[in-house]
Amino acid sequence: MADPYAKLAELGLSLPEVTPPVAAYVPAVQSGKWVYVSGQVPIADGKVLATGKVGSGVSPEQAKDLAERCALNALAAIDSLVGLENVVKIVKVTGFVASAEGFTGQPGVINGASELFGAVFGEAGQHARSAVGVAELPLGVPVEVEVIVEVA
Repeated sequence: MADPYAKLAELGLSLPEVTPPVAAYVPAVQSGKWVYVSGQVPIADGKVLATGKVGSGVSPEQAKDLAERCALNALAAIDSLVGLENVVKIVKVTGFVASAEGFTGQPGVINGASELFGAVFGEAGQHARSAVGVAELPLGVPVEVEVIVEVA
């Protein structure tokens, strides 16, 4: 597998600071060879990047970009716990999309996260996934992503 830090740099991305929890949980935990990343929302520099529902006020394209930010925040949580160099496989991604009535494009939105994992980890970034439409998300954000990762 290619160096994930180099791949991020090639993409013009750098790992942000780990987003502090907004409730009673930690950003990520390790149990054996698994890292479970808590749901990550689109926050940068301590600020929520967008609020609202996809399909009403938030475009699917904007939401896809926000899902990528959620994935980047997840990578920061993984890196702080075990280091990205120890990732063996992105195993499972679950994406939640705050959806306006009638919006059914959740898979396209969560592609923002999936595509980033693929770009950074190549074949090891291919994963199982769920993309779920929900009525509301924490802080009013339009998208949230959680991840399960196998590590060395």
